[in-house]
Amino acid sequence: MKNTDIMAFLKHLLSGIAFTASALLTLNAQNVVWFDQPTSLRGKSVWYGGHPERYTGGNKPINSGEGAANGDPEWERLSLPIGNGSIGANVMGSVATERITLNEKTLWRGGPGTGVGDKKGTPEGAAHYWDMNKQSAHLLPEIRQAFTEGNDEKAAQLTYLNFNSTVPYESTGEPEFRFGSYTTLGELLIETDIDEGAIQAYRRALSVDSAVATVSFKSGDCFYERHAFVSYPDSVMVVRFKGSIRHRQNLRLTYSPNPLSEGQFTPDDRDGLLYTARLDNNGMQYAVRIKAVTRGGTVSYEDGAIVVKEADEVMFLLTADTDYQPNYDPDFDDPKAYVGTDPVKTTQANLDAASRRSYKSLLKRHYADYASLFGRVNFTIDKPSPNATLPTGQRLQRYRKGEADPALETLYFQFGRYLLIASSRPGNLPANLQGIWHNNVDGPWRVDYHNNINLQMNYWPALTTNLAECTQPLSDFIRLLEKPGRATAKAYWGARGWAAGISANIFGFTAPLEGMDMSWNYNPMAASWLATHLWEYYDFTRDKDYLSQVAYPLIKGCAEFTTDFLWHRPDGSYTAAPSTSPEHGPIDQGTTFTHAVAREILGEAIASAKVLGVDSIEAAGWQSVLDGIVPYKIGRYGQLLEWSRDIDDPNDDHRHVNHLFGLHPGTSISPLTTPELAEASRVVLTHRGDGATGWSMGWKLNQWARLHDGNHSYLLYGNLLKNGTADNLWDMHPPFQIDGNLGGTAGVAEMLMQSHARVIDLLPALPDAWSAGHISGLRARSGFEVSIFWQNGQLTEAHIHSLKGETCTIRYGSHRITFPTRSGKTYRIIATAAGLAVGK
Repeated sequence: MKNTDIMAFLKHLLSGIAFTASALLTLNAQNVVWFDQPTSLRGKSVWYGGHPERYTGGNKPINSGEGAANGDPEWERLSLPIGNGSIGANVMGSVATERITLNEKTLWRGGPGTGVGDKKGTPEGAAHYWDMNKQSAHLLPEIRQAFTEGNDEKAAQLTYLNFNSTVPYESTGEPEFRFGSYTTLGELLIETDIDEGAIQAYRRALSVDSAVATVSFKSGDCFYERHAFVSYPDSVMVVRFKGSIRHRQNLRLTYSPNPLSEGQFTPDDRDGLLYTARLDNNGMQYAVRIKAVTRGGTVSYEDGAIVVKEADEVMFLLTADTDYQPNYDPDFDDPKAYVGTDPVKTTQANLDAASRRSYKSLLKRHYADYASLFGRVNFTIDKPSPNATLPTGQRLQRYRKGEADPALETLYFQFGRYLLIASSRPGNLPANLQGIWHNNVDGPWRVDYHNNINLQMNYWPALTTNLAECTQPLSDFIRLLEKPGRATAKAYWGARGWAAGISANIFGFTAPLEGMDMSWNYNPMAASWLATHLWEYYDFTRDKDYLSQVAYPLIKGCAEFTTDFLWHRPDGSYTAAPSTSPEHGPIDQGTTFTHAVAREILGEAIASAKVLGVDSIEAAGWQSVLDGIVPYKIGRYGQLLEWSRDIDDPNDDHRHVNHLFGLHPGTSISPLTTPELAEASRVVLTHRGDGATGWSMGWKLNQWARLHDGNHSYLLYGNLLKNGTADNLWDMHPPFQIDGNLGGTAGVAEMLMQSHARVIDLLPALPDAWSAGHISGLRARSGFEVSIFWQNGQLTEAHIHSLKGETCTIRYGSHRITFPTRSGKTYRIIATAAGLAVGK
């Protein structure tokens, strides 16, 4: 059926069916990702690769999924992701059998519960896990002397051999697999009696406005609907099946657990099931509870399945948990240092509470919670989008051919905010490389926490797009790394404070990995980069208690590490030796990236101490080091140098642009304050080109925005959508990585408003393509909420809501205005040819 036929059919049904609120939310939502064709079951139990018979007699697919190509392309490109920060799911929308993949954020292999043979789960096994750091600090003088003598090869060789660890990154690298991986919770199969060969009006849709996924179609004389969402307030996934004719719901639900675990199914009364298991690798316990609530018909538990017959409507409730508990002061001899929750009890409590509520009540609570976050920001471009009624994949195809679709561009922005809300909520871990969604037992880069940009990029849009609550998991995770990071800082650099390597897990892993390629495996400033997010939270919210109790102790530890790590050379300068430009180039005696992060964290430590009125002596020492860091340098092509030597290649289009950290996300380079360095940064971006992997285009988009080049920013945004986006709008590295989505959203916010240079800069990078529009609800540093309106490429007015009563400075083009504010009051800024004025 054509789209117009589908809508006509649905309007006809509205007159005879009491459509649910979730159906209406999805049909009428402004921001919808949708498909008009069902998926297949080809990716079912992807970990077996279509050959479950190969995995018998104790043989298990321990590294299935570790490659870059996902074994289930439909899951990666066509599924609809839903989540509440703890439970994640992907709705596949197949007809005869609905398939839903499942995740629980804390279900990880690895950690102190690992070990070999009878050492697993013992103090000896735990000590072996924490034996992750090489004792290499004594080699730093020799490495630095080699640099002094011009023997860079010797310096690099010593670094390669000694600044890795003994911990492999791959599950096949050692039997105990200490580092571990994020792993699947399994999947649901819900069989129906529907003939999928004779359906009409098929629609699988995700409402970004309501966080509800729907599947709907007509089969014979009946119109079927399925609605799915994961509730944060009730800690359950809700999946409802209903139809326009009574008694048509004949369903059989089965749960396929993680194949690298051993467990058992038990009935949970006649209408539910409980699955409890432990992961083979580390003994982590997890539990899954599922309950069917029916209207009419019968429900029974039969051999591990929930069977529903002739019901009018069925609501499945699912909740899951593990025994994981974060530990900020782990005992390095305790194999259960991160065990503290009984998932059997927590899932029972969650399911009991949720089952006392009706579907309508659960939906209402879910929507109220979600909308309280998502609804804070509205973004509209005042141009028509003729393709807006097409399925999302078709819209992307036409967009790639050059057809304008402003509504697709605003949808992508809001989809990033949706993904962050769905994968990062208080009380659990932060968003990982794939947010919360993964479909296999292992995954690309272990689906871990990558500290050399990826984890940080996940949170770039959080504060600017008014989702400050979603950053709490990141703060908690940074705290999780501090104590282990102190051991890492001392072992490798003989330093105070704390440090972390490129990859982290949920069990405090802070060392480098086993690999000897230091271009990616050596990043002393990774923890300090993470800690800059703590200052950012304070700078946006002005929450002094948070700064004092959470942020400053961690920032101070990074400042201590930085001062001890930097090489104080005989000429009095400070440089980073050895250092790298992550994933690119040689071992160096002072990479621009490392110095830029050092500048940022030292500056934030000094500012924090001043705000809190503490540590004046320490702050003076940090200032002395900050003043002594070797300055930025401009090379022979007019480019900002990446390394201490002018060896940059103008034909190099490498995806990483680490040496522009000071431009973005840092604050030490700006067209407003350092125009020559900003121009040198522009040369770098021009050399690197406008293509790359998905996340890299997201980063370049932000950097072009910081250069106040709206049209080039828009070019990168378009390239990200055209060349780095799947039909379900997931970012493609490839494979799927969520950082590109979130970096893209952050980049749009940077195009429309910036506040890092101590002014609120309105429309600093507005592209010609967005000549008219408005955005409301953005957040600026110093505690302001900002709404902006523009026509004909020019600012018309802005509304500035003061949350903390700080003095406000507004910049638009060459015009500035500064005025005092009162907390809770909104100020209207009017733009005229003569400048800016505060209106009534």
